[in-house]
Order: sequence, then C-alpha cells, then structure tokens
Amino acid sequence: MEGRKKQKILIVDDSEMNRSILADMLGEEYDILEAEDGVQAVGILSKQASELSLVLLDIVMPKLDGFGVLSAMNQNGWIVDVPVIMVSAESGSKQVERAYELGVTDFINRPFDALVVRRRVVNTILLYAKQKRLIGMVEDQIYETEQRSSLMIDILSHIVEFRNGESGLHILHVRTFTSMLLDLLMARTDKYELSPRDISVISTASALHDVGKIAIDSAILNKPGRLTPEEFAIMKTHTTVGADMLSKIPVQHGEDLVKAAYEICRWHHERWDGSGYPDGLKGDDIPISAQVVALADVYDALTSQRVYKPAHTHEEAMRMIREGQCGQFNPVLLECLTENAEKIRTALQGNNAEQIQQRNLRSISEEALRGEGGAVSERTLRLLDYERMKYRFFAAMSDEIQFEYTVSPCMATLSAYGSRMLGLEEIFMDPQHSEKLIGIVGQKTIDKIVARQRETTPENPDSSMEVLVHLNGESRWFRIITRSVWTNDVPPKYAGLLGKAIDIHEEKMKLSELEKKASLDPLTGLLNRASAREQIENRMLIHPSGNFALAEIDIDNFKSINDECGHIFGDRVLQELAQRMKHSVRSSDICCRAGGEEFFLFLEYNTDIERTVERIFNNLCFELQGRRVTVSMGVAQGGVAGLSYEGLYHAADLALYTAKEAGKNRFCFYDDAMKEKGETV
Repeated sequence: MEGRKKQKILIVDDSEMNRSILADMLGEEYDILEAEDGVQAVGILSKQASELSLVLLDIVMPKLDGFGVLSAMNQNGWIVDVPVIMVSAESGSKQVERAYELGVTDFINRPFDALVVRRRVVNTILLYAKQKRLIGMVEDQIYETEQRSSLMIDILSHIVEFRNGESGLHILHVRTFTSMLLDLLMARTDKYELSPRDISVISTASALHDVGKIAIDSAILNKPGRLTPEEFAIMKTHTTVGADMLSKIPVQHGEDLVKAAYEICRWHHERWDGSGYPDGLKGDDIPISAQVVALADVYDALTSQRVYKPAHTHEEAMRMIREGQCGQFNPVLLECLTENAEKIRTALQGNNAEQIQQRNLRSISEEALRGEGGAVSERTLRLLDYERMKYRFFAAMSDEIQFEYTVSPCMATLSAYGSRMLGLEEIFMDPQHSEKLIGIVGQKTIDKIVARQRETTPENPDSSMEVLVHLNGESRWFRIITRSVWTNDVPPKYAGLLGKAIDIHEEKMKLSELEKKASLDPLTGLLNRASAREQIENRMLIHPSGNFALAEIDIDNFKSINDECGHIFGDRVLQELAQRMKHSVRSSDICCRAGGEEFFLFLEYNTDIERTVERIFNNLCFELQGRRVTVSMGVAQGGVAGLSYEGLYHAADLALYTAKEAGKNRFCFYDDAMKEKGETV
C-alpha cells in the first residue's frame, strides 16, 4: 500500500561488505539497521526489539558472537517476538543444532543468492505474522567506531598477509582473544581498573602489534626453517621499529589508541619473568595491554600453520603455554585462560580469511553484473574499489616485481615497480607469446613456469623456482614465487596465478645491511650484548697485556623514572646516556647496551685508568627536563680480574654490586676483597 511505512530489519555482521550486500538486496523493501558485532546488536535490541521485524545474524564475530546474541535474546524474551535468520558459511551439524535450540528460525548461507535471501526474509516475517511499528531514524552510534576499528583491522590484516605470509585472520584472532581475556580479567580482579572503553581501545590497538614487521626483510619473515641468531636479532627489532613508527604519529583525538598501540607494539614480547625483549621488563612493569596481547599472539601462533611449522591443536597449545614453553605469563591471566579455554576456542573458530574475502568479492561482483533487485549501492561499489585500491597501494609500497596472470582473458598484469624494472607495459595480452617478455626471461623460462603451474593443485597452489633474467645488457638471477588461482567449480579449474620476482643479489645485499643493523641496539644505536662480547673477546686476544678494563654501568632508580615519568621519558634517558657514553670515550673503545638500563664500556689504556673512569663517570650523571639522573659503575681491570671475558664480566658485576650497596651514584674498582666476597655468595 502506497505510503505504508517499511518494516525494519537488523543486520548483524562484523564484515561491512556482508552488511552492504544484504542491505542492497533488501533496502528497497525494508528499513535496514546494522550492527558490526554482537555487543552493538544487543544494545539495539534492548532499545528497539519491539520495532524489529527480523534479525539477520552472523555467527563468528568479535566481542560477542552470534550464539551470545541469541542467549541474550532468550534471557530478555526478545526471541519470542523477533525472528532470527542465522547467516553463515558454516554448515556443521553441531552449530545448526545449537542455533535451532536457541530459537533460530532459518539459515542463509554465503555467498548470498538475492532470490533466496528475499524469499526467506519474507517467509520468516510472515511466519511470525507480527506487524511492527517502524521508525526511519538509524542511530548514529552504530557507526561510531566503524572507521577507527574496521578500517585499521582490514588494512593491518592485509599488511600481515602481504608481508609475513600469515593469514589476515591472525589480526582478528588476536583482537577477539584480547577483548575476551580482558573482560575475564576484569571479572576476576579489580587490580587493573580498566573501563569498557579501555578494553575496546586496547582490543582495537592490538591490530598494530606486529606493524613493525613491514620493515623486516621478507626473506627472514617467510624463512621456512629456524632463524639464525643474526636473523632472529633482526626479527626482534620489529617491536622497537613499530613503536618508533607509532611514536611519530601526531597525537590528536586518538591519543588513548596510539598510547595503547605503542605499549602493545613495543612490549608484546616481554615476559613475566623478565626473559623477553626488547627491554627485559618484569611483572606488572609490562603494561597489561601488552601482557594480554602477548598471550593472544602466542596462542594464535601456536594454533596456526606457519611456513616454518604445522599448526598445534588447541590442547597442545594450552599445555605448552601452561608449561612455560613460550615464556612466563601473568599467573592471573593464565587462570583466566585455563578456566575459559573452551569458550575462547569457540570464539576463534571461523573460516579461512582468504576464502572469506574471495567469497565476499565474488558476491559483490556477481551482484554488480546481474543487476538483480536494482542497482548495487554506492557503498558496495566503494568497498570493492577500496579492495582494489589496497592491492595497488601495498604492491606499490613493496618495491617488488609483482605480477598476475589470468587464463581468461589471457592477460598479464605487472605492478608499477615491475613495469619500470622490466620495461614492459603494466598490462599486456598473451604473455606466453610476448616478444618483449621472451627477450627478457627467455622461452625456456616461460615454459618452465607453465610446467610448474601444471603441477600445482588447489590444495598445494604454491611454487618457487630460480631463473636467469636478462636486463639492460646483464644477466641476473631471480627467485620466482607463484600461487595458482582456481575457480570454485566442481571440479576446480585453473584460472591463473599471482606471483612476484625477487632479485637474489639485491636480496642478499639487503640481508647483509640488516645483519649490520642487527648488531646494534635499536633504541640507543650502541652495540648489543652479543656483538659487543664478540668484539671484546677479539680485543682481549690481540692485546694479552691486560691493559684494558670493563666498566658495567647501571642507571640508578630507573624503575621509578619509568613509573613517575613514563616509558617514553625513560627511553629518552637511555638515549641521552648512550650519547654521553660515546662522547666520553675514544672511537676505538667499545660502548654497549646490554639490556634494560644496563650498559658496558670496554676501555684500553696506557695512562691513569682511575682518572679516566672518574671523568667518564662524571659525564654520565646529568639532568633531563628537571629530573636528576645518576649511575652506578663497577670497573674490572684485565690485569686484576684475569684475561677471560667471563672473568672480567663477573668482576665488573661484583664491583657494580659493591657500588650499589654503598649507596649508588658512585663507581668502584674490583679488588681482592670483592673476589673473596664473590666466592662466598
């Protein structure tokens, strides 16, 4: 009837694409409300349940899943008046049975079929036969956090997938796990005093925990075997690199989010007993945000397949975490995890992220081509353009030769960087017979790539090979990595490939540069402990005379500096001390940050070492922004402490302990009395 108000449908799905597709199908006939997670859905139901004609409900969502929403609807009696159609790609009998037990009326499977969706919606509303009072205003708070969280999660998922060879679902898992564990923690203890908003901010910021990995060479990120000590040292820098990136973001309305992201990014590899990195923090010196994300990260890493390991089962992962095989965690967090292990596992179960994205994009494309039920909305087209934009953006960022091949039409597409490097058009037809391409890589190489693709399957789509390429009058070896693409037909048909070409010589050069950086502490620019020890031992072998000394330096009351002035100020103190150390010694002397607030100096001398140490000590006590910073120093001389590195280090440590016992803000030289004391300890 003309002028009749439309009935109202609530679409609940954490994917904006899925919500947009359903809204396009139903928007002409119904007023649409949307919720991006179960918590928002319950909030809308609590205010407007009597106005709703139907709920379209996803199963797997962050914060509160579909079953949680159904439980709330049963507890509040909403299920009696509001029919629910469950939307899912899952068809497991246990999930279906559980959904029906909680009052679901029907199921709709993805990818969506417009005719099926409309028919089932109409049938369900008619089945309930309840005319609803309708209101045209959609509450703004539904979208209040959409740009902040969904956009960042989406982008970060693709960064991780693009650079780290991991599923983008890792980001969502960490976010879901973090949110659930923080809720459980707040229910158990009031020690950390986190508000619901704090939990939301931390959960959103968890997406940035590994953003520093975009600066790590892909040869290390995706190495299938165990990393060497040098490679692992490079890998560990992702914590400080990411934190540095975040610290340079201009802080405005997102101050809390940036602060939480900084804490998580820098300290999510710290451990409760101080055995983590980069700063060796212990206990609750580690922000609770970083503690929770660390546990979430470890759990998902254990239960996910990586290039260097298979996936562990949930039970194996829980056992390894409880036994401390992945480091020590906050005992209260472990209690929350153990008591709610099954609930957490259920929340994290879901589809492969790549399959989900492919289905979403295919559904949008099919709707656009069919044009059924009216024109596709501007928002849906925007989302599709956004997916394409992201692909181009990250391809441009990578400085890699990336390419795509499709069987129908027979066409190759190169990234902008690849086009410039190879001197080819970005898009060209029939690549197997392209004279320009054959001139660069050779017909044998093209035949080899084609033959290798014939060996792939939908279950094993990846391949790698090394080929000789002729560029600008010289021959260079490249590593070609490809992934075949298959249709969803039964049986699947080969549709093309995605790939990239890596210059092996440049890759080795980059790795060499990264190895050099790996010898330095990323915060202060001084040598790290392992590199310093190697250089010190070499010096001691070259100069066996004993005219050298090792000074161990420790910042006094550094914990209180962090507690009272914040960790960012603490980092500035460490950097200032490092600069003063370098300016106090000769270029031939060795300066090292051993970890945390502990530093070393290795000095060779021919003159009065006492006066040299006193001068250095005085230079290392300073004032920064009104805060007085002092150090304690223990010094061991080679002729007194022996000629081994271990002996020298132990002696300097005893001297430092003596200086601290005497009241700090002083230096002590190792002597025989300390030796006797050390033997009795």
